[in-house]
Amino acid sequence: MNNYRPFAGITPAVKIIIIINVLVFLAINMIGQRANVDLVNILGMHLPQSQYFQIYQYITHMFTQKELTHLFFNMFAVFMFGRILESVWGTKRFIIYYFVTGLGAAALHSLVSLYGLHNMQEQFYAFQSTPDAGVFAEFVRSHVSNPRLLSELMQFVDAWNAAPASAQFAGQAEYYMQGIIQAYANAPTIGASGAVFGILLAFGMLFPNTELYLMFIPIPIKAKYFVLLYGAAELFFGLQNSVGDNVAHFAHLGGMLFGFFLILYWRKHSKKFY
Repeated sequence: MNNYRPFAGITPAVKIIIIINVLVFLAINMIGQRANVDLVNILGMHLPQSQYFQIYQYITHMFTQKELTHLFFNMFAVFMFGRILESVWGTKRFIIYYFVTGLGAAALHSLVSLYGLHNMQEQFYAFQSTPDAGVFAEFVRSHVSNPRLLSELMQFVDAWNAAPASAQFAGQAEYYMQGIIQAYANAPTIGASGAVFGILLAFGMLFPNTELYLMFIPIPIKAKYFVLLYGAAELFFGLQNSVGDNVAHFAHLGGMLFGFFLILYWRKHSKKFY
């Protein structure tokens, strides 16, 4: 037992990243819950329009995971692929890459979210000029994923359709729409996934022909094809923009995109980019 070293074989930065993520996870699910402090809301990244927005959240959200499965798969990827990259690049360059991809992911996700918020506000203004139960119903279907809330709001629509000339229903609908928009703006984004996707992209570029054995694919797949397929899937689901899909697909794409350009920059400006 004296020779037991739980972090043997883990590179320094990867070790610190995993430790920080685990500590934050424990703080959220143990200390935060007992003290009735919403650490996810404090550490998670918010849009500038949110009342909870703080600039430091662009960093802290990268180390914040609430669900055990989310934490496990992100940290497993950091361990499996990050330690290889750190061994090749060195700790300093790996840390730079990790934060550039993580912040790049946050930037792209924020831009897409701001665009979505702008569209919601435009829909609200259009509704204000011409209140209509059908327009309100379409807004609700497009932006509400909670089954119970959706059911309650559609019951409201049915009541409005029974009295379409009622100004009271129009005013209540405005109130509901404002609440939905505010909830969208206040929703926190958390997770290391943006940087993790940057790590996957880097591994695919440095070791493109390495064969990976994945649980959900019965045959080995080369790293370059795995990265391409994963990136294409994220783009597809991101463009789908399905109601209830809480995965930040464009954050994942942002991590890959910024990682790609950073690696190209290093290759161009260094004899050995690692």
